[in-house]
Amino acid sequence: MKIKEFLHKKNVLVSYKVYLIDVLGNMAMGLFASLLIGTILNTIGTHTGLKFLSEELWPLCKMMTGPAIAAAIGVALKAPNLVMLSSLAVGYIGNELGGPVGCLIASVVAIELGKLISKETMIDIIATPLTVILSGFAIAKFVGPSINMMMVGLGDVIIEATKLRPFFMGMVVSLIVGMVLTLPISSAALCMMLGLSDLAAGAATAGCCAQMVGFAVISYRVNKVDGLLAQGLGTSMLQIPNIVKNWKIWLAPCLASVITGPIATCVFKLKNTPLGAGMGTSGLVGILETFNAMEGEDMMVTALGVALTYLILPAVLSLAFHKLFKSVGWVKDEDLYLNLK
Repeated sequence: MKIKEFLHKKNVLVSYKVYLIDVLGNMAMGLFASLLIGTILNTIGTHTGLKFLSEELWPLCKMMTGPAIAAAIGVALKAPNLVMLSSLAVGYIGNELGGPVGCLIASVVAIELGKLISKETMIDIIATPLTVILSGFAIAKFVGPSINMMMVGLGDVIIEATKLRPFFMGMVVSLIVGMVLTLPISSAALCMMLGLSDLAAGAATAGCCAQMVGFAVISYRVNKVDGLLAQGLGTSMLQIPNIVKNWKIWLAPCLASVITGPIATCVFKLKNTPLGAGMGTSGLVGILETFNAMEGEDMMVTALGVALTYLILPAVLSLAFHKLFKSVGWVKDEDLYLNLK
């Protein structure tokens, strides 16, 4: 049997879509189901006095981040049961030794190798877990830390550059991360891997909010409340098929993000955490994490900044730009229709 046929038989599909869209998208869900939801519970516990949420449940959720990422990646790669279960150990090892990036790479390699050997021997119950765990450990130990360091280093450069040039970098970070959020690539996973924090994370959140709130508002005429909630609290990625048909519908939210980014960095000096930077208004995580990141500062100013930069301005600016582009015949309301049923 040829190698290509064997890979196809084992469902090992080496492609951009699988590794940069499916895997990264599912990695974000793994983060949401463990670290991110744990952070929300920690915030609730801290501010309500429910100590079991912050002192007991939060550390346990945080500990399960690696396994949750590995399981999510296993789902994306359609791993057989034994491979999937073995990958949980790899996720924990990868996250401990190489952070989110180490966990991602170790899990992908281990799962794909596990799929290749799965059910190919008479001792599958031993061979498959050994292959998955040993290969995952090797990648996590020898490759993960270096790549994680490189990604964090790149994130540090972006963070420092944003501090030194908040206006210019506010525009750039806001635009790029916002566009990544709408594209079928995970902005949440990207920000976590870069360790994006401080003003850069605030700009990233502004960009994500501009996309989500912007699309939710400009498409309200055709998508009504369902579309408003699906995009405003869910994801603007729903508009990708429409963007492919007419890319000009993307201009309004993108231009809004170029404006709100510098407002976040220069006017309100909004900060965020790596966990909230790429989430925008999805589940209100980006907003909640902004308040966490700015704890101890003037909460009235922060609340005003969040309301204007993350919610009001994205809506007003996107609507204004959309009406302008409608008037010149570039876009129509029907271009933004979503079939949500």
